[in-house]
Amino acid sequence: MTINLPDLAAYRQEILQKGGSYPLRIVPVPEKGLLQDLPSAPGDKTGWIWTKQTDPGLYRGRSEWPKLTIVTPSYNQVDFIEETIRSVLLQNYPNLEYIVMDGGSTDGSAAIIKKYARWISYWQSEKDGGQSNAINSGFSLASGEYHAWINSDDYYLEGVFNKVIRRFVSSGASFIYGYVLNFDTAGQKFKLIQTYPLIDYLIRLPTLAQPSCFWSTAIHQPLWEELHCSLDYELWLRMVKGNKRKLIKEPLSVANIHPGAKTSNADMGEVWIHDHELICSKEAHGPVDNWNTLVKIKKLIGPIVKLLA
Repeated sequence: MTINLPDLAAYRQEILQKGGSYPLRIVPVPEKGLLQDLPSAPGDKTGWIWTKQTDPGLYRGRSEWPKLTIVTPSYNQVDFIEETIRSVLLQNYPNLEYIVMDGGSTDGSAAIIKKYARWISYWQSEKDGGQSNAINSGFSLASGEYHAWINSDDYYLEGVFNKVIRRFVSSGASFIYGYVLNFDTAGQKFKLIQTYPLIDYLIRLPTLAQPSCFWSTAIHQPLWEELHCSLDYELWLRMVKGNKRKLIKEPLSVANIHPGAKTSNADMGEVWIHDHELICSKEAHGPVDNWNTLVKIKKLIGPIVKLLA
């Protein structure tokens, strides 16, 4: 495999030369949680993210919690980015490193990020090399024991960090993943997507919900920056196979389905094809000659595997 991956240490050095610091500061969480400290929710917003927070008491039974690094890549998602940021901060996780990498948004996103800057470990808003480059740059500053990224049009559900870190600690797994709720912004409806339990032999079948995935820094690898749509899928092929993982059989995040999202944007068709060709090239992961066999096996053993997961 001859994929050209970036040197994250070089990315970190570039940020430090611009005045950044390393390691980053931890998000400050008061004893009663962050809800009363954060900017007030808009008048018509209630419930989780806006007027409700994860109970800080969930963390009082343990003196030390592993450091968790969350990266948010962002570009022109002003309608969603505030709920993304709040969903990270209102987890009230006591050892959180939160990094927001905005690609120079022109729609007001930067003003929202700045509004929450007091509680963000590091953020910037400037032109970058795209989503993969933004994520890699963010992770170049990471010092957590566990990692994840959440895009600026998705958000975490209540109490997720507590559940995920407890599962990491109790299981010794390197990769934790869960279900996702797709939210149709036009129809205002949620749809539960039950992630298929991941088996190495079937790993070429797309099954993982990116915003519901977390992993140990010990297995972290940079994203392939030539990809624009399938960057998470390709990362799982390199990073997850052969490592111990655990499925949490409940939704961990919400993915907003809207016209600007890559997965629902008809104009991105050729980009998806280009990514597929790169991933299946001889220089990368090669073609999937047994695709039909994999699909048949998944259908046959799926119900059994779900019961055993």
